[in-house]
Amino acid sequence: MNWLSFMAKCLIMMGGFLLLFGIVLFLLSTVGWRWKPLPGDIFVQRDNFTFFFPIATCILLSFILTIIFTLLSILLRK
Repeated sequence: MNWLSFMAKCLIMMGGFLLLFGIVLFLLSTVGWRWKPLPGDIFVQRDNFTFFFPIATCILLSFILTIIFTLLSILLRK
C-alpha cells in the first residue's frame, strides 16, 4: 500500500468519525442533554472573572481517543 492510498483511507475514516460525532451532538442537543463537569475539573468564579479548566475531562477524552486511534491503526494495517 502506498502512502497516498493510506492517507486517503485515513481522511475517509476521520470524515466518517466527524460526521458520526456531529450527528450524535445534534441528537443530544435536540433532547436537551447538558454536559456536566466531571469531578476533578477546575472551576473558579469571582466577581468579574471565571476560569474553567476541565482536566478530568481532558484525561478521559485522551483515553477514549487513544483507544479509538489504536483500533483504527490496527484496522488500517490489514
